[in-house]
Amino acid sequence: MHMADALLSPAVATAMYAASGTAAAISIRRLKKDEEHSKLPVMAVSAAMIFAGQMINYTIPGTGSSGHLCGGMLLSALLGPYAGFLSMIVVLAIQCLFFADGGLMALGANVWNMAFYGCFVGYFLIWRPIMRSRLFGASDDHNAQRLRIILASVLGCVITLQLGAFSVVLETTLSGITELPFGAFCGLMLPIHLAIGFVEGLITAAVLTFVYEARPELLQEVTPAEAGSGKLSLKQTVAILAVVTCLVGGGLSLYASSNPDGLEWALFGNAEAGYNENMGLDEDNFGVSSTAAETAAGIQETTSFLPDYAFKDSDSAAGTTVSGLVGSAMVAGAAALICLAGGFFRPKKTA
Repeated sequence: MHMADALLSPAVATAMYAASGTAAAISIRRLKKDEEHSKLPVMAVSAAMIFAGQMINYTIPGTGSSGHLCGGMLLSALLGPYAGFLSMIVVLAIQCLFFADGGLMALGANVWNMAFYGCFVGYFLIWRPIMRSRLFGASDDHNAQRLRIILASVLGCVITLQLGAFSVVLETTLSGITELPFGAFCGLMLPIHLAIGFVEGLITAAVLTFVYEARPELLQEVTPAEAGSGKLSLKQTVAILAVVTCLVGGGLSLYASSNPDGLEWALFGNAEAGYNENMGLDEDNFGVSSTAAETAAGIQETTSFLPDYAFKDSDSAAGTTVSGLVGSAMVAGAAALICLAGGFFRPKKTA
């Protein structure tokens, strides 16, 4: 769902930067100093895992499309909404600047569409109410909590991806892109992202269920049946997640689906594979052009050393592997720095 700059007017892009920037400022202020060091390894490895996971496009059968993780629900369940949102910003910014994934002018919109809903709407309206409820049994019942995790993961991913997909449609409409009529674009974006969200929900549920069995105290709003009930230590849990991140980013990414993702599929279709053209836009000439977009593209061309997760002017598969490993390491380091920096921005207590 990474939007290109051509899908936004400068005015809409500026408004989305302002909205996402406000949410980021609030998140930084809400990070509590006494939580930062304990969250640091989990924040670093989970953010890196989302970067790696977003490199894996999975095919949506019968559509000619594919989808990938957004990750907001997963991160907010592990880190809370504020640290999760900042981690998502790190992922999306590094993808944009160094891998040319998503437009730089559109970064504010991409943060809003892919991070805000999952981290805030998903957490406060779906994850926390379900995990605090007595659905399926008592609050500290092991099996009941597993079922609540699965329900919250699937429901949260489906709903928040629908909100993100609808926001893409709304933002392009406000940008005046007449080739994308509101109703027709909605009719393509919402159903395909319903399927993508369901798959993401299952993946999110699998990861969070593993964490629940390994170290239940790492999950937000989860009540361990008893102290030390996890099957693994914190170091073992973080190490396993780190190994999975390396395997996904450095290995499984080579087998990602070549089908266009949900947004690209809606815009351009997949006629080459025998599917519909959908909106039928010209991939080389679509949307709106502006001086701001051209400037942003020039900056991206300078900063992106592995554009499209590949070596420049090379089709070598090694470029994908290097992108997965280097990008995951960059995200982990940046997320850890954000975690440490939170204490310097929090309100100081008065005597």
